[in-house]
Amino acid sequence: MRPHYSFVVPIYNEEATIPELYRRISSIMDRMDGPVELILINDGSRDRSWELLRELHQRDARVCYLSLARNFGHQIAVTAGLNFARGQIVVILDADLQDPPELIPDMVEKWRQGYQVVYAQRTQRQREGWFKRFTAYAFYRILKQLADVEIPTDTGDFCLLDRQVVDVLNAMPERNRYIRGLRSWVGFRQTAILFERNPRFAGDVKYTFRKSLGLAVNGLVSFSKVPLRISTYIGLFSAAIALCMAILVLYWRFFAPGSPLTGYAAIIVAVFFLGAVQLVSIGILGEYIGRIYEEIKGRPLYTLAEVQGFHEAEAPSPKVSSNGHAECR
Repeated sequence: MRPHYSFVVPIYNEEATIPELYRRISSIMDRMDGPVELILINDGSRDRSWELLRELHQRDARVCYLSLARNFGHQIAVTAGLNFARGQIVVILDADLQDPPELIPDMVEKWRQGYQVVYAQRTQRQREGWFKRFTAYAFYRILKQLADVEIPTDTGDFCLLDRQVVDVLNAMPERNRYIRGLRSWVGFRQTAILFERNPRFAGDVKYTFRKSLGLAVNGLVSFSKVPLRISTYIGLFSAAIALCMAILVLYWRFFAPGSPLTGYAAIIVAVFFLGAVQLVSIGILGEYIGRIYEEIKGRPLYTLAEVQGFHEAEAPSPKVSSNGHAECR
């Protein structure tokens, strides 16, 4: 029987949380009013996560899993789950149980009211350091101001998507995926459910500062052209300062030759300032060029090592591009 609900959960080194994750999600699955599939995506885990997924699939036919051939990253793992999801209603949540599965029935009720995207919006982050809370608070508000579309603040990937929305997301070919931004870009009727984010159930934090920073840069670059404009404004500002300094140098040269401001110090400061501006501008430009380079290579978003729980007729077939390479989209 084709599932009515699909729960998509990316997994990366989560052997400590998988048993509790399954226990809590299975209790929600038992209460749903239609067939449910639980899609677990092993994103190149190095612990026993893959083995535990196999055991869950053998115990419960509702559990399907994908195993990516290597670690492709959280956003690509979620994309793979969306590609394989067959339900009319698709729910994305993380495996660390900071996204409480108990909110799913409330999300479904919002869907019945006519909303096609229901995202969970955090009101509080429990047991997180001040630096993490401050950087997350600042990032979401900066992104909201700079993005070309309105991306809700304090929201992650925890959401419910209607089948129509999932089909639109699956049709998007871009490789630098920022799911919460794409979710806003597609439109449709959207609403929020407020919740307090729980601490991680077990194990180490998988989104390190470096990964969080990379995701933040990806979100800014993918949905805003403002950084390019900022580099232009900084260049104009630097040109104005350079003109003023040229005038001052001429003034000091002819009217104040003994001034302590003349000499190598002022020149070195000006050179370092202009050099910093040039490097920042090149770096911003490089971020956009790098994304163009990734798009034109035409590689698959991910490669699969194992797929279990999907009927061959229902699983998405790889798309073959014009250069003969198979792509899973």
